[in-house]
This record gives sequence, structure tokens and C-alpha cells, in this order.
Amino acid sequence: MTLANRLTMLRLMLVPLFVFFILRPWGPGYYLAAGLFLLAAATDGLDGYLARRRAEVSGLGKLLDPLVDKLLVTTALVLLVQMHLVPGWAVVLIIGREFLISGLRQVAAGEGLILAASYWGKIKTFAQVIAVVALLVGIPWALLILYGALALTLISGFHYFFLNRELLYRLG
Repeated sequence: MTLANRLTMLRLMLVPLFVFFILRPWGPGYYLAAGLFLLAAATDGLDGYLARRRAEVSGLGKLLDPLVDKLLVTTALVLLVQMHLVPGWAVVLIIGREFLISGLRQVAAGEGLILAASYWGKIKTFAQVIAVVALLVGIPWALLILYGALALTLISGFHYFFLNRELLYRLG
């Protein structure tokens, strides 16, 4: 197993640990959860960099990396709704975008195409990470950060479909 794939697996193993700490009602639980979330997010950037740098891009990495990323962010957002820190409608829009883009990628794969992540998608992910951490550590304007991340999420989704409109026209 490549180092990049090991980092992806580490990120997957951090998800239940993150859940454990976010659900602890005592002292540093939210801060530990925020730290674990940041660590997991950092491994996301690092595993992709290592896979490309070391020419170790693998089928397992292509499959697991985006799924684990979505699992981490979705888990955090759903738990933040449960904690009454985030409105459910905002999370539905964010998760809905992820489903639509994943579906588009599956359709493209069926056509023999690989759709790379866009610049907007990377900005969206960064903003979502910042929003989740801000909410967990109790920054007063954290909800505004989340709304900014939501706007970037929607923009990146529209941009992704716009960039791949020819594929959609061919399919329709």
C-alpha cells in the first residue's frame, strides 16, 4: 500500500475518533474534535500531493480519497446540525452538491472520462474545513463563515457542471 493510501486510511480511521470527541459534552471535547478534523483535512492535501509527487496514483486512492473526504465533512456537518449549531437546510445544500458532483463523476467514468477537481472545488473544501473548525471552537461569526462556505459550495457545483456541459449535452 502506498504512503498516500495509508494517509487516506488514517483519515478514515480519524472519522470515528472525531465523532467520539465531538459528542463529548465535557471540557476540551470540541477542541480535540476540531484538532482531529484539522489533522484529517491536512492528510487530504498531503496524500494527493504525495501520490502525484511519487507517481503512486492508484485505483484504490482514486476510489477512497474522495469518499473519505465526503465522509469526514458530511459527518461533521450532520453532527453540527444535531448540536443545533448549523441549520439543516444549509447542510442539505452542501451534501446535495456532493451527491450531484459524485453522480456526474460516475457518469463521466462510464464514458471513459476522469473529471479532475477544479480550483473552485479546492477553495470550497478549504472554506468548509475552516467553517467546521470555527463552529467547533465557538468563534462568534462562525455561522457567517459557514454561509460563505455554502456560497462557494454552490458556485463550485455550478462551475463544475458548466465545465462539463458538453458531457451533459451528449448524455441528454
